[in-house]
Amino acid sequence: MAKTDSRKARLARHARLRESVHGTAERPRLCVFRSLDHIYAQVIDDERGHTLCSASTLEPEVAQKLAGDKKARAGMIGALLAQRSLEAGIKQVVFDRGGYKYHGRVKELAEAARKGGLSF
Repeated sequence: MAKTDSRKARLARHARLRESVHGTAERPRLCVFRSLDHIYAQVIDDERGHTLCSASTLEPEVAQKLAGDKKARAGMIGALLAQRSLEAGIKQVVFDRGGYKYHGRVKELAEAARKGGLSF
């Protein structure tokens, strides 16, 4: 029996999800990527192919403030992304979970972004 490749399975789920999730200038796409140690989030206008704002745990000014477990750090990134989005004039987004389950760090980031003022 063949082993399942979890990365290929996630990319297949993401490809299926991307068929229906598309960001526009009025309602850009909030895309999430998580690695074992870090989490990254971007707000993307797919029509132009531009990233409007982003946040990640790797940014030097953010990394100094981060403390706690990975879920808490994901919540901080969600709140920071919401703040940056509102400063850029973005209030509504389409959520792209990137093929991950809406659970754990991805859910924490989404809920923090909602509390920060984004609607999706």
